[in-house]
Amino acid sequence: MSSSAHHPLRRLLTYARSHRRAVVLASLFSVLNKVFDLAPPILIGTAVDVVVQRDESLIAKLGVTDGMSQLWVLAGLTLLVWILESAFEYAHRVLWRNLAQTLQHEMRIDAYTHVQGLELAYFEDQSTGGLLAILNDDVNQLERFLDVGANALLQVLVTVIVVGGLFFYTAPQIAWMVVIPMPFIVWGSVWFQRMITPRYAAVREQVSVLNSHLSNNLGGIVTIKSFTTERHETARIHRESERYRSRNRQAIALSSAFSPVIRIVIVLAFIAIMVFGGRKALNGELNVGVFSMMVLMTQRFLWPLTALGETFDLYQRAMASATRILDLLDIKARIVDGWERLPTQAVRGDVTFDDVYFAYNNGSQVLRGLSLDIPAGDTAAIVGATGAGKSTIIKLLLRFYDVQAGAVCLDSESVHHISLSDLRRAIGLVSQDVFLFHGTVRENITYGTFDASMDQIIEAARIAEAHDFIMALPDGYDTIVGERGQKLSGGQRQRISIARAVLKNPPILVLDEATSSVDNETEAAIQRSMERIAVGRTMIVIAHRLSTIRNADRIFVLEQGRVCEQGRHDDLVQQNGLYAALWRVQTGERTRVSDHTCLN
Repeated sequence: MSSSAHHPLRRLLTYARSHRRAVVLASLFSVLNKVFDLAPPILIGTAVDVVVQRDESLIAKLGVTDGMSQLWVLAGLTLLVWILESAFEYAHRVLWRNLAQTLQHEMRIDAYTHVQGLELAYFEDQSTGGLLAILNDDVNQLERFLDVGANALLQVLVTVIVVGGLFFYTAPQIAWMVVIPMPFIVWGSVWFQRMITPRYAAVREQVSVLNSHLSNNLGGIVTIKSFTTERHETARIHRESERYRSRNRQAIALSSAFSPVIRIVIVLAFIAIMVFGGRKALNGELNVGVFSMMVLMTQRFLWPLTALGETFDLYQRAMASATRILDLLDIKARIVDGWERLPTQAVRGDVTFDDVYFAYNNGSQVLRGLSLDIPAGDTAAIVGATGAGKSTIIKLLLRFYDVQAGAVCLDSESVHHISLSDLRRAIGLVSQDVFLFHGTVRENITYGTFDASMDQIIEAARIAEAHDFIMALPDGYDTIVGERGQKLSGGQRQRISIARAVLKNPPILVLDEATSSVDNETEAAIQRSMERIAVGRTMIVIAHRLSTIRNADRIFVLEQGRVCEQGRHDDLVQQNGLYAALWRVQTGERTRVSDHTCLN
């Protein structure tokens, strides 16, 4: 049976088994707190017994016959009970809340770490907002239940056992009047759980949808503004928020009805004890002190059950959230780590693709028997039309995806066998879509090489031709770049990305469309950087602009997932094939690329 088939509470307890001691202690203190909380009605009944019975009171039977002495004994017991009740209340609150914080922290870190380890294909099918809803909202929902809900459930159970036992011991002839409502309350609680569970699951699902839309809109705010679609997006968020409100209303309508209905059942039992117990006390069949205790204890016994609605509300919300978190943790990564260690300093840099076939999840075949060989220390360029499979080659080399057939090798070792951390440390990637973190220029350059000295940072920036513009920024290397580097131009972000890769100093450096969206000046700067960076390492350059790869040691031309042509720039131009056609278009000799077939 899959883990998802088990009850979420059982799965949660299994997850939290390392905190069993804290759970046991917190539960114990909750029980003791409730036991002492139930003592005052007994003490009040005993005080009435002392005043009415005097020398025949319960305390007198224990040897204290003087009335004032009996009251002082009661006063001492009352003080002790209140002190112990307060101490255990403090203890259980500290333990439950600390446990809630600890589990919240661990579950968020575990879930984030697990998600971070999943393959890229998983993220293509998920929304960022949906994942954020699980990592943040659902984890917080679980914390809220552990803060108060777990203690409330325990104390209700203790109240039922202790007070029920006390009633049957002291006045069995009327105790059944208090017990009668219990089956109805239990049945109502079970029915309530069954009805409310799917409603809260729908609420949590809609939270993910709403968060997804909000996350997408905030990320695409420039597009929204440029197309003046603010009203359209506001209307769409309004619709999703209205669905969220509607689903919450359905849950609220049911959860709000629980307490009033239970209260009606409880008041009937309270009236029964008051009337029938009072009659027995008037007839001398029931001790006045016991009757006083029972009236007060009935309220203590049944009234907390009215809070079950709120407690079950918290419980069901928490279980819906726990299910989503634990289901996320149960997802298995498809990219399995390799076992071969390959220290960076031992990497030569030979890259081989041998008859590789690959298709994405949508089923479209991207690579069809692709083979290429890049010797260590060479600069290789990969060109071709959009959709030819250029970027896919890099994703397979870094094992963001696995091939369906064929082999990708680094230094004659299949990348499937190499430790993922070692493989990716050996490769520096400068992507077309540069991602800079919110922070300083220096922090972004040192990302992944956190122990670099300032001299090393400046040297990497010089190689990337980024030092001069960095020094012209308001705070130099301490300038805040903004979220995703929005305070910088595209060319500036690109050069910082190159500096980051240079500082990493990998044996293999990949430039994936690094010049596709920069101006001519930046392109020239990047090209000069490439000449310096290429010394002593393997370079793989994916480019639309063929001018940036004229000096490459070998150029691979892709068409429909295969290598169509390969060679140096001058040789390929002379072959008058697809590469030559692309070159003529970019140099203005021809306005479009004519149909070409692969040269075999």
